[in-house]
Amino acid sequence: MDLEIAQSTPTAAAIAKVVQANYPLGEVVAGEFLRRSFNQVYRLTLADGRSVVARLCAERPRGEPQLQFEAEVLQHLRTRGCPVATCLPTTMGEVALRVQLPEGERALMLFEHLEGEATSDLPANIQAFGRGLAQLHEAGESLQSSASRYTLNLDHLLMRPMLRLLRAPTMTPEIRPQFEALGRRLHERILSLGALTQVLCHGDAHSDNNFVAEREGGERQAVFFDFDDTGPGYLAYELAVYPWWLHPRSVDGVWSDKALARWGHFISAYQEVRVVGEADLAALAPFVAVRQFWLLGEYAGRVPVWGSQAMPTDYLQRQVKLLQQWETLELPVPGIASAAHPALSAVRAP
Repeated sequence: MDLEIAQSTPTAAAIAKVVQANYPLGEVVAGEFLRRSFNQVYRLTLADGRSVVARLCAERPRGEPQLQFEAEVLQHLRTRGCPVATCLPTTMGEVALRVQLPEGERALMLFEHLEGEATSDLPANIQAFGRGLAQLHEAGESLQSSASRYTLNLDHLLMRPMLRLLRAPTMTPEIRPQFEALGRRLHERILSLGALTQVLCHGDAHSDNNFVAEREGGERQAVFFDFDDTGPGYLAYELAVYPWWLHPRSVDGVWSDKALARWGHFISAYQEVRVVGEADLAALAPFVAVRQFWLLGEYAGRVPVWGSQAMPTDYLQRQVKLLQQWETLELPVPGIASAAHPALSAVRAP
């Protein structure tokens, strides 16, 4: 009897054989399965001592992977001096390889392996992260490409994820309208702020998708990878991903002094390179909540692979309370004094 497969997990040895047969890199002598999350990621070691990273793209709720655009973005950023993990072409010169698996074809992309240390909570590393992201945005202004499948607008980030969330099998009639009302209020708040700055977004810049390397003279520089969410979109969303990562994603969670300090280092360093306007600063707090809606929609879309208990009903009940609390979330902005934080001022959307 034939069974329908949602998503299989090839071994590192199997991926190594595929790469060796289809890329002009020579012998692959070792492989390591790094993680299974939104994609499956492997580190491969070549006979000449180099390492490369293979990403087996998973089926994604937000649409087919934008392989050509991602490769173009990486090459564009590299040519403009931004340190990123570029895509490595197949023997036939393609940006990705189609691999036949029990569930059907999936795309395999190969990338340079980057060296460096985690951003962590070191002020110098966080500042390098902030400056580096600003430099990515500056370099992205000159990109000319029509290959993007994603535009990081409110439809992509909020409305479509919310619809997937509302259809989750663990959703209940009691909490469904609460999520829907929260999402629509959030949508209206952001639209009420008027025109907001657009940039070429990394899409997932939460400090774990970059390393920090020390250059000659002791300068620290962020090196970026994992651009499969990249696309044109809101600067405020891009900047809100890091404070979303820092803020406790739990009911009644509050900013810690450590998190505030990390956020301050990041946004101050970013603004050394690119000034962020008042409307974009005001949009940061609601975009923190947008990011959580996006994540919930991604989880809901992966129920066939991860199972319904990846987001059980009691978890959804807590998420309603979290998002209700985040409607009044204040996001401090460094450089303007306030009573609670002498070097910080709380900015919130009206």
